[in-house]
Amino acid sequence: MFQKNHFLTLLFRITLLVFLFISCSSKNKNYISIATAANMQFAMKELSENFTQKTGINCEIMVSSSGKLTAQIKEGAPYDIFVSADMKYPNNLYNAGFTKTKPVIYGYGKLVLWTLFDSIKPSFKILQNKNIKHIAVANPKTAPYGKATYQLLQKKTILSLLEPKFVFGESIAQTNQFITTKSAEIGFTAKSVVVAPQTKGKGNWIEVNEEFYTPISQGIVLLKNGTGNKNHTQQFYNFILSDEGKNILSKFGYSTN
Repeated sequence: MFQKNHFLTLLFRITLLVFLFISCSSKNKNYISIATAANMQFAMKELSENFTQKTGINCEIMVSSSGKLTAQIKEGAPYDIFVSADMKYPNNLYNAGFTKTKPVIYGYGKLVLWTLFDSIKPSFKILQNKNIKHIAVANPKTAPYGKATYQLLQKKTILSLLEPKFVFGESIAQTNQFITTKSAEIGFTAKSVVVAPQTKGKGNWIEVNEEFYTPISQGIVLLKNGTGNKNHTQQFYNFILSDEGKNILSKFGYSTN
């Protein structure tokens, strides 16, 4: 009796292991994992949906700051592709041996000034108004859009006047949260956010002239730690860089030339 029960238990465990192996293999065949910078959140949703509709390959998307995603990749996170907010972090991973290829630029981000207060008309002059007590800015030490904001305000020679009003977001996502919850009266963010279907028409915004900051070159790279199907990963990589992918990126305010 004992031997029979032992045999059944062993058979159950083997069956379970086989099932898990098949499930994992199936998942690896049908899914790819994409580490995505916060500013690309909305554009990536449309890119991945179009890609899945076109190929039948599903995409798992992890959204965070480029710096955090880089740290996770170095710790062994099994992402297949890294879509960054700049070229600094992809190059860092490339130099450290975590990527399959050298990073390439998929687009250039643009900076905007945005508010959800209907009574506020965005301008650089209004930032100095005493009624503007909080200005949302991405951390310039870690976030490309924060760095661009500092370059802009330095060139306009108003950085020191405005700095006491700054509330810093760890990423564009947190910066947007300050703006959308009205914790800050106004703030600097990515154009891809304000033109996205989820936020389009909300509040008032103006685009910042690109001559005031270094172009925000955003990079994409294939990763070595990924567990997804290599061919499917390459297909998505190619899709982002294709004319169809570029059209979607342009729709979200990115320059692809």
